[in-house]
Amino acid sequence: MTTLIDSSRYANLDITEQDNGVLLVTLNRAAKRNALDSATIEELVDFFTAAPRAGVRAIVLAGSGDHFCAGLDLVEHHREDRSPADFMHLCLRWHEAFNKMEYGGVPIIAALKGAVVGGGLELASAAHIRVMDNTTYFALPEGQRGLFTGGGATIRVTDLVGKARMIDMMLTGRVYQGTEAVNIGLAQYHTDGSSLDMALELAQKAAENLPLSNFAICSAVSHMRNMSAMDAAYAEAVVAGVVNTQPDARARLAAFADKSAARVRPNS
Repeated sequence: MTTLIDSSRYANLDITEQDNGVLLVTLNRAAKRNALDSATIEELVDFFTAAPRAGVRAIVLAGSGDHFCAGLDLVEHHREDRSPADFMHLCLRWHEAFNKMEYGGVPIIAALKGAVVGGGLELASAAHIRVMDNTTYFALPEGQRGLFTGGGATIRVTDLVGKARMIDMMLTGRVYQGTEAVNIGLAQYHTDGSSLDMALELAQKAAENLPLSNFAICSAVSHMRNMSAMDAAYAEAVVAGVVNTQPDARARLAAFADKSAARVRPNS
């Protein structure tokens, strides 16, 4: 059992602690291609509420089985036959979970494989870094299902790929894979090996940063995107004033000044 989060509270999330305060959180509904039912959404809300206050340094989000996440659990949706008001409130819980991810201040790296479709892409787009492997494919098939996105695709996926590509994906069911998916912004990394291994490596790297710096990077940038240019400039100055004078940074600055710190080098 993890020492940071009580994993026994979760049925649909498998939570294991790695080194340096990194948590691996795995969607645990492989038989459903990790489709998101209402119970899983509630667990995501609960977990991403608790994680920033529990000393978690970074999170890797993955899916069990062959797929990351196939989106909304359409079987549950069909069975429940929800009213418009009921489905609106369900969507608001999706938004609460994903907003806690994006704005919570803990780096989240999504390890993608297989289907990253519909609500699964909305979930992935709330992470700060996305790593895909050769099996990964992205789609928004809502148009073909008689549906419309309800978990933030119009916000986050549009921000990643642009309005025209977003509308095209929804209208035509277009599927993106491989280098093309990286080139349009659906993922930042594409590996021929294991996306989970690369995501864990990136999470360990992020966990080495000071928590306050990571909080600013994984929270303030998103908030500033919602502001006018003038307001964002002011907010950036205020955040920089707090982060750039934190006492914990003094040793790192001293190492840079005496040339003992690692230098930034291009990849060989």
